[in-house]
Amino acid sequence: MNKIEPASPNVVGEGSVPKKRTTNLLADFKALIKIGIVNSNLITVFTGFWLALYFTNNSFLANLDVFLFTMIGSTFVLIGASVLNNWYDVDIDPIMKRTKSRPTVTGAISLNTTLFIGIGSTLLGLILLLNTTVAATVIAFIGWFTYVILYTVWSKRKYTLNTEIGCISGAVPPLIGWAAISPELHIVPIILFLIMFIWQTPHFLALAMKNHDQYKAAGIPMLPVVYGFEFTKRQIIVYIACLVPLPFFLSALGTTFLVIATTLNIGWLVIGLAGLFIKNDLKWANVVFFYSLNYLLILFGLMVLVTILNPL
Repeated sequence: MNKIEPASPNVVGEGSVPKKRTTNLLADFKALIKIGIVNSNLITVFTGFWLALYFTNNSFLANLDVFLFTMIGSTFVLIGASVLNNWYDVDIDPIMKRTKSRPTVTGAISLNTTLFIGIGSTLLGLILLLNTTVAATVIAFIGWFTYVILYTVWSKRKYTLNTEIGCISGAVPPLIGWAAISPELHIVPIILFLIMFIWQTPHFLALAMKNHDQYKAAGIPMLPVVYGFEFTKRQIIVYIACLVPLPFFLSALGTTFLVIATTLNIGWLVIGLAGLFIKNDLKWANVVFFYSLNYLLILFGLMVLVTILNPL
């Protein structure tokens, strides 16, 4: 694990002059809770929940109350983790272009308010999840703890392994959805966890390449900053290749799923391998990043669709 000394941050706190506010309250709140990340994680929570119903032969309508507690509870836990990440990173966010407009940086939302929202949302979410199963609640807490404590506070500014640590928390949401219906161990949630864990690394490494200079200025030891683009590209290829066999463990979802999922994996792997020959690293990283976004939406949407079209 490689350590890197952080750059001197522009601390925003007592005595600092907030930037002129250019957004409205709703936009500030969406930025504070990282609405895009919350929404993408909720897609995987729903998929885990839906597949648990499918493989345990349970009715959606009969479990509507569990569904609502699962989705709303997960939403609040995800919001809590995102808000606390913003609260803690307020000293380095002004350095990076992609984060310098966050309401914690501009002063649109005070740090005390941010801390209150983060803790309050987390507790509310965990309480709501207790109305499903203890297993779902514990899994949600593990995801929150990994993201807030192990990633944000401990590893993000010290080690290149921060990405893998953060990926653990990002792989937890489908397990929450599954455990809300069926706390027992099953191959499907294990594969969902692995897909999410492995998918995130090329996704975030491509993002780190795109924002290399910003991460370097903020002193965040992302892999491209510490080891360079060539090493990072090889790591991206390795992780994409690890996705290829995983759909075959979900063969119960049918041939259509296997063909489309495998095509997605091979297509991404071809793009990854092309990076060994393409000279424009940033353009390639942009393609990898946007492919990863579509990959997630298509793959998890497909899991739900094939179960609707081919009920057990």
